[in-house]
Amino acid sequence: MSSATNSELTAEGFGAIAAKLRTILKGDEAFTLKLVAETSQFLRFNRAKVRQTGRVTDGQWTLTVLTPHRSAYRSQGYTGDFATDWPPIRTALLELREELASLPDDPYTVLPTGTAKSNEVYAGELLDPQDVAATLLTPLTGLDAVGIYASGQQIRAYADSVGQSHWFATDTFSLDYSLFTPDGQAVHDTFAGNQWQPETYAQRLARARQQLERLAQPPKKIVRGQYRTYLAPAAMAELAWMLSWGAVSEGAMRRGGSALQRLRQGEATLSPLFSLKDNFALGLVPRFNDRGVMAPLEIPVITQGKLTQTMISDRTAKEYGLVANGADSWEGLRSPEVAPGTLATAEILTALDHGLYLSNLHYLNWSDRPAGRITGMTRYACFWVEHGEIVAPIEDLRFDESLYRLFGSQLLAMTAEQELILDVSSYDYRELGGSLTPGALVEALTYTL
Repeated sequence: MSSATNSELTAEGFGAIAAKLRTILKGDEAFTLKLVAETSQFLRFNRAKVRQTGRVTDGQWTLTVLTPHRSAYRSQGYTGDFATDWPPIRTALLELREELASLPDDPYTVLPTGTAKSNEVYAGELLDPQDVAATLLTPLTGLDAVGIYASGQQIRAYADSVGQSHWFATDTFSLDYSLFTPDGQAVHDTFAGNQWQPETYAQRLARARQQLERLAQPPKKIVRGQYRTYLAPAAMAELAWMLSWGAVSEGAMRRGGSALQRLRQGEATLSPLFSLKDNFALGLVPRFNDRGVMAPLEIPVITQGKLTQTMISDRTAKEYGLVANGADSWEGLRSPEVAPGTLATAEILTALDHGLYLSNLHYLNWSDRPAGRITGMTRYACFWVEHGEIVAPIEDLRFDESLYRLFGSQLLAMTAEQELILDVSSYDYRELGGSLTPGALVEALTYTL
């Protein structure tokens, strides 16, 4: 095992850049400086063989210059070496200073305030790079397995003109993989965290192998209608993230575009079994937001079916005369946790009895946001269950259901166990974050085709 480190990307080096910037500001200028960086090992495989592997050290700074009613920004690569990084950052400041003079006024520009400082480093126990291929692929021998493994340290940092300074670094790994049948059916799984646990990897592979065997059976065609449904934690994670898209935002509420508008107005209710919070104690993302404001360790959003609070950014607070709670500018959940229930994992199929077992969902969207209606597709290893036994895989289905039924009148139980589902996106850089979710048993979910 090894703990990821990076000697070049340090809090001190980032702080030196910010300190230098403060010395060349003029008049009423202010700035924010943000950093996204990583040192990561990647391994891509298919048919259980290595196809590509390598190690990446990368960083990008974003400098925003503000005056009381205007703002503009630039971004560029970051190396951690002051002599290399300072010249382009200084040039960016000079260019932005000129650009601001030609921009229209923005009455809701929020200048940085406060004196908050933080330095959070979460060390993990990750696989040694030289052991990765053998550890991952030996148990997959003989399987048509495809996937990507990413591991290492991720960094987020923030500094501004008034002296706020934050540094967040965490060691994480993620294994995003699928196992295929000869006719192209797939079982998908994501194993992620900051401590590599061989026993857990073995258990998840055993479960995936069992599902793969069941996928080899002829699929059962399900006609549209309403069916008792079990949503596995990965499916629940997709639904939880949808709430960040026009549901928990105070700005969306004020503009009449929130999917939870009816809950706030008392026109609809959710089940007391459903509770949701933004939980920074999980250590998945920094508590500081994109303006350097520290959020509370936990932000309860829905508590036993009642709307406790929404996500309120500085900008929304200024516009509507409210008090911000550390939300990012997009006012979404950054580290969501759905509270567990009492349904034991071993009892899931028995409790489902007859109905659908959904391992994953995708292509989610609002079909009627003001009404809280959400639609999406089933994906990967979804099954028909009879008498508490999986009897056949199903063809892909589309569901269309109201949140007020899904997490309200039709919600029967949550599992006692939760799973950590990390974000495995890596388009520009490895994303931070994830969700902690249980599975859910729903009396009747509506399938439209």
